[in-house]
Amino acid sequence: MNSANLSAKPVQEHASVNLSDSLQPRTRELQVSFGGYSSAGVKPINQDAFAAAYPDNASRPFKGAAAAIADGVSSCPDAAIASQTSVTSFMQDYFSTPDSWSVKQSSARVLNALNSWLHRQQAAEQTGLLTTFSAAIIKSATLFTFHIGDSRICHIRNGRLEQLSEDHQHCEQQHTYLARALGADPHLKVDFSSKQLKAGDLILLTTDGVHEHLKNSAILDTLRREHQITSPTAAKLEDIARQLVSQALQNGSQDNLTALIISINHLPDRNQHEAQQAFAHLPVPPVLKTGQTIDHYQVIDTLFSGTRSHLYKVKDLRNGHYCALKAPSLNFSDDPAYLQAFIREEWTGQTVKHCHLMRTFSSADKRFMYAVSEYIDGINLRQWMNEHPTPDIHQVRKISRQTAAGLRALQRQGIIHQDLKPENIMLNQDGQVKIIDYGSVQIAGVNELHPPAADAIPPGAVGYTAPEYLLGNSGTTRSDLFSLAIISYEMLTGQHPYDQLQKDGCQIRQYNQLNYTPARQHRPDLPVWIEACLQKALQADPAVRYQALSEFIHDFSTPNAELVSLLEQQPLLSRNPLLFWQGLSGALLLTLLAVTALG
Repeated sequence: MNSANLSAKPVQEHASVNLSDSLQPRTRELQVSFGGYSSAGVKPINQDAFAAAYPDNASRPFKGAAAAIADGVSSCPDAAIASQTSVTSFMQDYFSTPDSWSVKQSSARVLNALNSWLHRQQAAEQTGLLTTFSAAIIKSATLFTFHIGDSRICHIRNGRLEQLSEDHQHCEQQHTYLARALGADPHLKVDFSSKQLKAGDLILLTTDGVHEHLKNSAILDTLRREHQITSPTAAKLEDIARQLVSQALQNGSQDNLTALIISINHLPDRNQHEAQQAFAHLPVPPVLKTGQTIDHYQVIDTLFSGTRSHLYKVKDLRNGHYCALKAPSLNFSDDPAYLQAFIREEWTGQTVKHCHLMRTFSSADKRFMYAVSEYIDGINLRQWMNEHPTPDIHQVRKISRQTAAGLRALQRQGIIHQDLKPENIMLNQDGQVKIIDYGSVQIAGVNELHPPAADAIPPGAVGYTAPEYLLGNSGTTRSDLFSLAIISYEMLTGQHPYDQLQKDGCQIRQYNQLNYTPARQHRPDLPVWIEACLQKALQADPAVRYQALSEFIHDFSTPNAELVSLLEQQPLLSRNPLLFWQGLSGALLLTLLAVTALG
């Protein structure tokens, strides 16, 4: 079969759960097998539940394989509903999140929503919807775990068992109580961890009815005796899970019992990218001239031609629409990293649709390596700045607000632009902003598949790169905020806030090496509250910048009295170095004149 999915509703005494067969081998793809078994044990109702899936669709590389197990709190009347709802809803909703989101972001969103629903239902109907919850997600060669309660997640390799989850329990007067559960509190606290995997590893998820009555040595003995190292089938794994449950029952377990096993049969090549594989065979086209045709696009004009890429205005001969066609330079036809970034740019423009982001269009039938996007009839922000050397604050605010809206649309999809500069911000004939060039974007979901090289060149253009990149740190949403703040500062003043960042090859070892120049030093007519806003947005240390673009835009539009007060409390040397040194020079001159007169 081309997919693996399994789930278990609350089942009765030793009832078996039908599982799918293990995955068929696929080149360079993650291959896993699932097997699980659940029993009510000596109880009349089974309040445990589990589910696992590895959907066979386009999202498979980005979402990975997932498994979850839950144990409804037995003192609650609706514990079975809580456990079943948690595992089935998690599976459905996790695989429905955007491919660009990271595993952690996707799972956190789903679990928080699920916890809120369970908590509201419990409060409104006075029902007991509480359950433990543990999930394991395998993406590329990494295991991600999420855990609430006293179910367990264990990792097994080379005959050694490692417990990855912590039992959330507390003891009181010789009684053990559950300290954390899904649905118990409106503010969910989830344990998260990640671990690199190897082919042949096993992941074991159990409820306490199993692991409280089986020692690790007994579990390992069963696995050694039964586990076939070479791609065990789902049926074999289910049989092992059944044996673990049976052994726990024989050892006196009085609870429901569930065991779920995941076998890592094959791991993908982390150096290969799914999208790149799909188009790697396409040749890079030669430099095109006006009038020439590539596939069904006719070149109308050359908009840009450089050493890295070529951009053309083209006409789609199928419908007469004008588009922009970007092709890589032949100089980079053998550079996998460059071609991967080129394909990532096309994917981003198709995935995130927003009025302030350039759209790209699918070209599944193309015969050459290129990307087609909407044609923006206008000028870039650099040209606009040259034409408006002293713009009105309201004009600057309008451009900054639109740019921030486009960046926020990317951020909601787990994407950071990383190369924001005036040349990558277009203004069409109506003055509408369009952010372009997604070749440097950081996509959380893709980075989990293929992490950036540790020695990679810091992204962004000279003068607009956030300081954290220069220190070798990864970018965050605050990095794009920093770049936007520089552009806003530059639009208002025509200058740059940090002289050091304008130097090619700038290197710093700590944030305080950068010296900020207040905007009012270049443009004294700026309101103090604008200066206070820019200073906060342009802090070299990202930890003390605004946390969100919305906060920056709000303070850029409305005076923030608290920020102004903090600015005015700063020493004059920090607030206005030029005025400080002018004042000091004047005082020294007066002193010199006085001394001369006395002499």
